[in-house]
Amino acid sequence: MAKPSINGAQRAVVALERTSTVHLVAAELRKAILTGALPVGGPIGEVEIAAQLGVSRGPLREAAQRLVQEGLLVSYPGRGMRVRRIGPDEVADLYEARLALEGHAARRLAQQPDRVQTAELEAALARLAAVSEGDDAVPIGDADIAFHRELVRLVGSAHLSDRIDTLLAETRIATLSMSDGFQVRRSVSPTYRELIDAIGEGDGEGAADALSRQFEDAVARLTGKDDSAETVESDFDEKPVFPRIDAPPA
Repeated sequence: MAKPSINGAQRAVVALERTSTVHLVAAELRKAILTGALPVGGPIGEVEIAAQLGVSRGPLREAAQRLVQEGLLVSYPGRGMRVRRIGPDEVADLYEARLALEGHAARRLAQQPDRVQTAELEAALARLAAVSEGDDAVPIGDADIAFHRELVRLVGSAHLSDRIDTLLAETRIATLSMSDGFQVRRSVSPTYRELIDAIGEGDGEGAADALSRQFEDAVARLTGKDDSAETVESDFDEKPVFPRIDAPPA
């Protein structure tokens, strides 16, 4: 006589293992894209990447589809997938969406200024200032993204945090899509300081205005309309190397 409960448990274990493997593969692909190891506009070599990861092409394709949904990859029927490219014509709209979300977050935080939350933003700004003294664009870009992610995280909304993660990933791709290579601003814009001060003073509109001016400068730089800011550049010439995934986590 069949034992549905046991069979059901076996199916659940198989599903869990597959989901865990797909999650790990998606994480590795995402990291490779956002660090520039997989170049924008470049194809996803399924055979080579699957071999490096030690997985079959099935989980790799499933993981890649997740990244298509996240907007990091683009699927071309019959031609495979490529890393998304975000050109100058899309940058202004991207930052408009970010301003709507982050401006809302800044206003919410300013409604009830909290010293602990302000301290978190101060710490994020201090990390950005510290890495900006270096000559590697990647950690500077990472610290900038971390600051803006923290701004939204402090609101305490999981949905808003999910949305900003997507927009920040698209921002990184837009930066990687620049014709002159991956470049970030070296000096920290004074608008970061103005943003934190405005939130601490309960001035939501002032905080949102600081963000707006910061984003206007970023759009001008990314679209080539303003090249006056000193930048730090990183090149990505080496082919990506993926770690082997021997087994999903327990």
